[in-house]
Amino acid sequence: MIARVWRGWASTATADDYQHHYESEVAEHLQRVTGFRGARLLRHDDDQEVMFTSITFFAGMEDVRAFAGEDPERAVVEDAARRALTRWDERVTHHEVAVDL
Repeated sequence: MIARVWRGWASTATADDYQHHYESEVAEHLQRVTGFRGARLLRHDDDQEVMFTSITFFAGMEDVRAFAGEDPERAVVEDAARRALTRWDERVTHHEVAVDL
């Protein structure tokens, strides 16, 4: 299994907008991808901004490509996310899941 890890940052004023986007539009898109195995959105609030870490799980890299396209390390950041975030990783990392408890 492959874990795809990406981060984005939002102001405290728009963080809930991004979270809602992830829970609705991103979730719907991911659930249509063959080989999608789940996702987690981590949220870290501080006084200045909110950092989100998205970890999505896929059966293999061919499934990642079905989601991300021919350049699987390119971040997929939809327009609604761009409006809510102040910055984001342009590239993602992929990790082989070594232990799944």
